[in-house]
Amino acid sequence: MANPTAAMLVIGDEILSGRTRDSNMHFLANELTRHGIRLMEARVVADDHGTIVQAVRALSEQWDHVFTSGGIGPTHDDITADAIAAAFGAKIGHRADAMALLQAHYDRAGLPFNDARQRMARIPDGATLIDNPVSTAPGFTLGNVHVMAGVPKIFEAMVASVMPTLTGGDPLLSQTLRVNRGEGEVADAFRRLAAAYPDLSMGSYPFIQNGAHGTNLVIRGTDPAQIDAAMAELAALFP
Repeated sequence: MANPTAAMLVIGDEILSGRTRDSNMHFLANELTRHGIRLMEARVVADDHGTIVQAVRALSEQWDHVFTSGGIGPTHDDITADAIAAAFGAKIGHRADAMALLQAHYDRAGLPFNDARQRMARIPDGATLIDNPVSTAPGFTLGNVHVMAGVPKIFEAMVASVMPTLTGGDPLLSQTLRVNRGEGEVADAFRRLAAAYPDLSMGSYPFIQNGAHGTNLVIRGTDPAQIDAAMAELAALFP
C-alpha cells in the first residue's frame, strides 16, 4: 500500500515580502517523514481570499492531506478561516466550544474577550478543532485540510495535536554517501543505479568546500534492505 501524500500551503504577505522567514515547512516535512506521509508539494500564497480558495481546492483534490499555516489570528488580514470555508462551500461563524475555550483563557489572563479576539473562534461548519496548548486559539480540520497558526511554536504544537489522528505509512528512510566529486562526474553511474532500483528515490546534492566540489548522494525509500543493497552498490561505485 502506497504511503499517504500531503501538501503544505503557507499563507502570508509577510513570507512573500521577505519580512518573515518560514520555518514551518521544514518542521512539517520532518514530522511527516517520520510518520510515513510523503510531502509532495508546498506553495506560498498572499493574504488574498481568491488565491487561498483556489490553492486549497487544487491541493485538497490532488493530495491526501493539506496543511496550512498562517492567517487565523485576530486581525482584519487574518482571512484563512473564511477562505477555507469558501473552498468547501461551508458556512462560518462563532462556534460555542471555541468561544468557551477562548473566554476561559482570557478570563484567566485578566484580559477582555473583545471582538478581535472572538474572531479566532470563527470556525467553518463541520470542522473539527485542533488543540492549541500554547495560546488556546484553536486551529481546525475541514475535510482533508488542517488549518494552523503561522507562529512556529504554535504551529509545531498544533502539528503534534494532529499527527496522532492521521494514518501514516511505512517510515520514510534515507541514507547518504558523501563523495568528493562533482555532479557531472557521478551523474551517469548514479542514473544507472537509480534505474536498477525503481522503488527507491535517489537524489544528488552538490556542495563546495574549501574550493573543492563534492556531492551528497541520497537514497530514500521504505524498504531498509533495498536501501542497504543500493548503498552498498553506490559505495562500490565511488570508493
